[in-house]
Amino acid sequence: MHMRITIVAGARPNFMKIAPILHALDAATAAGAAFRVRLVHTGQHWDRRMSQDFFDQLGIREPDVNLAAGGGSQAEQTAAVMVGFERELLSHPADLVIVVGDVTSTMACAISARKCGVEVAHVEAGIRSGDWAMPEEVNRVVTDSITNHFFTTSAQAGDNLLRSGIPAGSVHFVGNTMIDTLLRQMPRFTPPPLREEASLREGGYLVVTLHRPSNVDDPARLAEVLRILDGRLQGMPVVFPVHPRTRRNLEAFGIATEHIRLAEPMSYLEFNWLVRHAKGVVTDSGGITEETTVMGVPCITLRDSTERPETCTIGTNELIGTDPRRLEAALDTLLDGRWKEGGIPPLWDGRAAERIVAVLGGLGRERGWL
Repeated sequence: MHMRITIVAGARPNFMKIAPILHALDAATAAGAAFRVRLVHTGQHWDRRMSQDFFDQLGIREPDVNLAAGGGSQAEQTAAVMVGFERELLSHPADLVIVVGDVTSTMACAISARKCGVEVAHVEAGIRSGDWAMPEEVNRVVTDSITNHFFTTSAQAGDNLLRSGIPAGSVHFVGNTMIDTLLRQMPRFTPPPLREEASLREGGYLVVTLHRPSNVDDPARLAEVLRILDGRLQGMPVVFPVHPRTRRNLEAFGIATEHIRLAEPMSYLEFNWLVRHAKGVVTDSGGITEETTVMGVPCITLRDSTERPETCTIGTNELIGTDPRRLEAALDTLLDGRWKEGGIPPLWDGRAAERIVAVLGGLGRERGWL
């Protein structure tokens, strides 16, 4: 008898989270555990840079199926993933579906699984920003409302679930699988070619990532953020790997910069090399705030809310809001060497996936799947 597990990945943030789970399941299977694992790629991010490169660099095996559900509006994408994943489960029944993170595929596959009578485990459950303008917040809340088994990255995420009525026995504080990947891959970080081209020195440049509508869809706000970054850093290089959405807006708005080095999106190993050796990071990404916290790199987040408060209360991140004027003071603090040191949140130790697999083993025995 085997416990049939289907793991879902759909978009770039998912890949770092599934890699250690797959590796831990493989290790458990090699040691005699009766797991049968199927990997489903929904195709939400379908181009090579956003998908295949991550599979190659993180040692993720080829998916058993790609649903090719990318493109279209969020509603169209949700529908395509649900239809494709329902067919997948009817053709390849599972005892448990594991979804990770908070992208469209996470929510869509959880819905299809439950409608097919399959139990769902959500990795990174319980995080909340309280900002309903973020599509990810809708995805998180919907997913958690129908999930059976909850794996959390922080005590606060567990508290969020308990307050919503989730039984304590279903919530498992295991740590952060994205940090598992970060710690495992850190020795393999590779400098991007622009390190030499831009003469980047350790601690002598800034990294910027911006992609959220609140920052990049308003021409005046985007121009002001880049104006501050262009002129406040006393000539320090600024490297800006540009999200496709942001690049389209820069071109449409006619925004030009002098000291900011615009770059194509980078591979996982190159981007994290860049972050690890930077003076600091300016971002509106949630996941990057976790990585900077573990690497001890100062991080300035241009958002009004965060679903990862531990990166601020414990880590190196500061949430400054979306008013560009507040960026000036934050940059001054960074350049003056007055940034807080920060620490690493509990259980962000590289062993979250091992703890998840241990829970899955107990669940399989309890349910008679093993």
